[in-house]
Amino acid sequence: MNRLAQETSPYLLQHAHNPVDWYPWSDEAFARARSEDKPVFLSIGYSACHWCHVMERESFEDEQIAAILNEKFISIKVDREERPDVDSIYMQAVQMMTGHGGWPMSMFLLPDGRPFYAGTYFPPDDRYGVPGFRRVLLHVAEAYRSRRSDVEEAGSEIQRAIGGSLQVEPATSIDLDGPANRIAQNYDHVNGGFGGAPKFPPSMTLDFLMQHGGFDDIVTHTLTKMACGGMYDQVGGGFHRYSVDAHWLVPHFEKMLYDNALLARVYTRAWQWKKDRFFAHIANEVLAFVERELTSPDGGFYSSLDADSEGEEGKFYLWSREEASEFLPTYALDENILHIDGDPNIVFTEEAMRGKCKLYGKRAERVRPARDEKILSGWNGWMLAAFSEASIAFGKYEDVVRRNADFLLTRIDANGRITRHAKIDGLLEDYSGVAWGLTLAYEAVNEPRYLDAARKLVAQVIERFSDDAGFFDTAIDQEKLITRPKDLFDNATPSGNSVMADVLLRHGNRDLAQHTIESIFPLAERYSSGFGHLLCAAEWLTGKPKDITIRRSDFLKVIGEVYLPHRTIVYGDVTHVCVGNVCSAPTEDPQELLRSLRD
Repeated sequence: MNRLAQETSPYLLQHAHNPVDWYPWSDEAFARARSEDKPVFLSIGYSACHWCHVMERESFEDEQIAAILNEKFISIKVDREERPDVDSIYMQAVQMMTGHGGWPMSMFLLPDGRPFYAGTYFPPDDRYGVPGFRRVLLHVAEAYRSRRSDVEEAGSEIQRAIGGSLQVEPATSIDLDGPANRIAQNYDHVNGGFGGAPKFPPSMTLDFLMQHGGFDDIVTHTLTKMACGGMYDQVGGGFHRYSVDAHWLVPHFEKMLYDNALLARVYTRAWQWKKDRFFAHIANEVLAFVERELTSPDGGFYSSLDADSEGEEGKFYLWSREEASEFLPTYALDENILHIDGDPNIVFTEEAMRGKCKLYGKRAERVRPARDEKILSGWNGWMLAAFSEASIAFGKYEDVVRRNADFLLTRIDANGRITRHAKIDGLLEDYSGVAWGLTLAYEAVNEPRYLDAARKLVAQVIERFSDDAGFFDTAIDQEKLITRPKDLFDNATPSGNSVMADVLLRHGNRDLAQHTIESIFPLAERYSSGFGHLLCAAEWLTGKPKDITIRRSDFLKVIGEVYLPHRTIVYGDVTHVCVGNVCSAPTEDPQELLRSLRD
């Protein structure tokens, strides 16, 4: 057993019995590297990652490979979900050095943390044109010993490149037609989504196109195709991570909290927009899955479900032809994966509902995938936002909203500082995400202390994370890394800057929100598909948001029926709607409120 046995991360604990002399990310590890003059091998992954499991079985449990690591390197294992700041820095490095990224991430560092060689998954021996991990280790160790000046120079060059990346002049104006049209050019007219395989759920991009207008077919077609495919769990609800093919059939089977938060939210909004009951059905099934399978007894949301069970990816979710024919004959089965090939409204038939219940019961007898029970504050904030918006839209989930919001309040101290997980200090992702979720929770359940806590979080961000252009991922008083990270892209998850821009607009700090958006917008114009959430904030900034004051919570039902992507709700002595400096007359009539909302 190694040092990882003392950690709280399920991913790190999975490696606690490896023969590798692992360290967690710590000053102690780097101090030993300096004292023994050894390079650092940094391995980054997460517990639901299939190829992380493969590399562990093949290499980190191998006694000969472990002996090389223990003799020639100081080995550090990092859970990217615990430390996205560390992951962000070295992901930039691996992408610069290899042209691609992913997990497991395999980095080789100088004892001061500068990266000089990188890769992702390595097989134990040479295979399919990929160098084996044994050979890589010996090569890197020899280079460190005999060509130190070259290694030092490479490390310094990468450090400079990371520190100076993505510096742009702020935008002087914001035109959202260009980004919308650039995104649309990559639309897959047959399968929905954008580009070819693999396909990731573009929740934030769809949210932006929905708000921008003029792309109805792209949005509705993609939402329908995703929910009909095998990437969606047709039996138990919830989305898997992504599809390995272009038509959403075969997924990478892990289920992540963040995907389901963002997707539940966009399907809720799509229902408000189009009143398509299929979108409402999917939103509610996703939320039911999270409530049932990813919620802790104290109201926090767990991080993920593994892709593997019994050592095989997807085994828990696959069906035989006989099982499908007996219980869900109206559904299609390909690659042993259930999907809908035809009218999505078959989900509402009695046959489908009864058949899915029976298959769910049969599946409950199987060995379940492992669950990563880390409760990450930022991810919880995103899920709280989704439940809060759904609470207003569908008139339920109030208890879930209250329990999660109350749980998150326990992680915020009297000064407004938040814990990410265990002993890890909050990052921008946590401050912005929880502020977002608590603000929307206040709107959903009229609990002023949620809004008060959100305001404290916003004040902390402004005081401790600010840069001349947006916000850093880490606070000024947090651990110093080789560069201070600032991840601007909305990739699988929204960036802290994008969420913070949204939160600032909701809290009336328009000037700082505008400065943040304008600082990043030139990049969003150039790489539009990577800035979906920022573009949504820009839509708010350039639009005409509605500030709604209500006297009674029963007015929420009226608000929830209308597609209002740019709105705030506060509770007061009157009920009216304001746009800019112009307010409607106070009303006690829900229909009059409805007319004001639609104007």
